[in-house]
Amino acid sequence: MVLFLAAEYLTRFVSGFNLFTYITMRAILGALTALALSLLLGPAVIRQLQRKRIGQSVRDDGPGTHLAKAGTPTMGGTLILFAVAIGALLWGDLRSAYLWIALGVTLAYGFIGFVDDYRKLTRRNSKGISARAKMLGQALVALLAASCLYWLADRPQETALLIPYLKDVAIPLGGLYVAFVMLVIVGTSNAVNLTDGLDGLATMPAVLVAGGLGVFAYAAGNAIFARYLGIPYVEGAGEMLVFCAAIGGAGLGFLWFNTYPAQVFMGDVGALALGGALGTVAVIVRQELILLIMGGVFVLETLSVVIQVASFRMTGRRVFRMAPLHHHFELMGWAEPKVIVRFWIITVILVLVGLASLKIR
Repeated sequence: MVLFLAAEYLTRFVSGFNLFTYITMRAILGALTALALSLLLGPAVIRQLQRKRIGQSVRDDGPGTHLAKAGTPTMGGTLILFAVAIGALLWGDLRSAYLWIALGVTLAYGFIGFVDDYRKLTRRNSKGISARAKMLGQALVALLAASCLYWLADRPQETALLIPYLKDVAIPLGGLYVAFVMLVIVGTSNAVNLTDGLDGLATMPAVLVAGGLGVFAYAAGNAIFARYLGIPYVEGAGEMLVFCAAIGGAGLGFLWFNTYPAQVFMGDVGALALGGALGTVAVIVRQELILLIMGGVFVLETLSVVIQVASFRMTGRRVFRMAPLHHHFELMGWAEPKVIVRFWIITVILVLVGLASLKIR
C-alpha cells in the first residue's frame, strides 16, 4: 500500500499519522526517499553499467579534453527515473491526474532516451536514433499529455498563457493550447538534453528549476495563496510539489556520482526525461514563461545551437567556436569545472528572478 494512502487510513485510529498527509511533509519525504535511493543504489548501478561495458562514446569533433571521458558509464539516468518514480508514488496522491500525467511523460521520454542511448552503444558512436524518429516519439507523448490537460481544464485561466510580473494579464490560447503545450514539453526536453554535455552541468540546473517550479505548484494548488499572489488557482496542482521534490532528491543523489570528474553520465534516458518533466510541471502550474526564465541556461544552450547552424548555413561562418555554448567556453580556455559552476550560479540567479514574480505584479 502506498505510504501516503496508508497514513491517510491510519489517521482514523492514530491522529499523529495526520502529519504524513500534509503536502509539505510529503514533499520532504519524497525528496529524502529519492535522495536515499540514488545514493544507496548509485554504486551498484555504476558497477552494473561497467560490467556490461555501457560506456560513453565521445564526439570526434569535440574538445580534446573530453577524449578521456570515453568509456565512462552512461545511461545513469535510469537511476534518476527509478528514484523519482518511487519517491512520487510512495508519497504522492495517486488519485491526482496531474501526478500520473507528469510521471507518464517523464517515464515515456526516459524510454525514448533509453532506446537512443542503447543504439548509440550498439553502434559504438555518438549517434542514436534519427532526429526525426526521436522528435516524432516526443511529439506523440506530448500530444497525449496536452490533450489530457486540455480535457481536465475547467476554467479559461487553465488554458491561458500567464504573463509574469504583470497583474491579471493572460493570453487566452483556446484551441492553440494543445500545440503550445507540445512545444513547451518537447522544447524543454531537448534543451536539457543539449545542456547535458559536461559533468553535472544539466543535473544541478534541473534540480534548481524543479525546486522553483515546486514553489509555484504549492502556491497554485492552494486557493488562498493563489488568490493572494495573483496566480491562477489550479485544483490539485499542489501534488506537483511532491513530484518536483522527488526530482530534486533524485537529482542531488545522482549528482554525488555525476559531479566532476563524473563516475557516470545520465545519458539521454535521464536528460530527455528531466526536460520533459520540467516542461510538464510548468504547463500544469501555468508558468511556462517562468520556466523560460528559470531555465535560462537551457535556453541559451539551445539558442547557441540554432544560431550556429543558421549562421553556418547562410554565411558559411560560425558564431561560436563550438556549440552548444558550454563547448565554446571550453575552447576559450575555461576549465570544465569553471564552466559548470558558473552555469550553476547563473541558474540560481535566474530561479530567484523567476520566484520574484510571485510578488512583483
